[in-house]
Amino acid sequence: MTGQFWNSGIVNQGGPMTVNGSAVGEGATVIHRHGAEAGVDRRADVGVITIKESEARAVITALELEREPVNGLPFFRGTVGLRGSATRVAMIRSLGQGQRSTMVAFENLRETFRPAVVALVGIGGGFYPDISAGDVAIGTRAVYYDLRKETAAGIQRRGEDRETPAMVGNAVNSFFIDYGEPARFTSDDESAEGFHVIPCIIGTGDAVIADAESEIRRYLKHYNDKVSVVDMEAGGLAQAFHERGNSSQMHGWVVIRGVSDYSDRDKNDALQKTAARHAAEVLRALIPYLPCHA
Repeated sequence: MTGQFWNSGIVNQGGPMTVNGSAVGEGATVIHRHGAEAGVDRRADVGVITIKESEARAVITALELEREPVNGLPFFRGTVGLRGSATRVAMIRSLGQGQRSTMVAFENLRETFRPAVVALVGIGGGFYPDISAGDVAIGTRAVYYDLRKETAAGIQRRGEDRETPAMVGNAVNSFFIDYGEPARFTSDDESAEGFHVIPCIIGTGDAVIADAESEIRRYLKHYNDKVSVVDMEAGGLAQAFHERGNSSQMHGWVVIRGVSDYSDRDKNDALQKTAARHAAEVLRALIPYLPCHA
């Protein structure tokens, strides 16, 4: 609803004065926005970031979200009712791939909906034989592999490690207590084979890995042998939360990656839709465990 108020002057009888939402002068107009348009009651329990079209579509379908742009930004919103709780979800697809665009998407979610938990959901590359194509990894710790020093003797990598707060880590642990580790899921689609869900550490950086013998893969396994999945965005989410989101209102982040390839020379797009769908299904199952109803 929009109301208009006309002012023809201003009066001050002395002392300090604060003017909010006002205009001064003949014919001055104030546009007053009410309710959701002003963002007064806008809030989400879980914020979701996706990157690719297939990832966004999978989450929209799994959570039954509807398009609801805010301030020109393409958000999708809905309520997920599971285990006796109603969880408000807001999703945004980042403008592009990589850490920087993910950080902007996080900031847009934070400013607009103040979600308690932010989930990065989509596809990633797996390390065979740790995890198979079609399986899903849940990460609460990210190792950024692109920090390095260039020397005459070669590259010296300097990994940066970020972990989500304990509230989210404990929630993920509770999920695996109930579902088992690895968890066994039957897909919502026509597939009869099902897939596994594992906890792991996410390796993350701006370089696309398409070589099973790459120096980056060797470095990550040496850094921590629990690194089983890599992506290009988890580091941006972890860093954005570290700098901007760590507050009493925001409790943490989680990464959910469906494995679409093995980050080797056979890397292709054939399994991306399946992997994205599986990741979205795991998100739906994980939501009731997340600490987002404080």
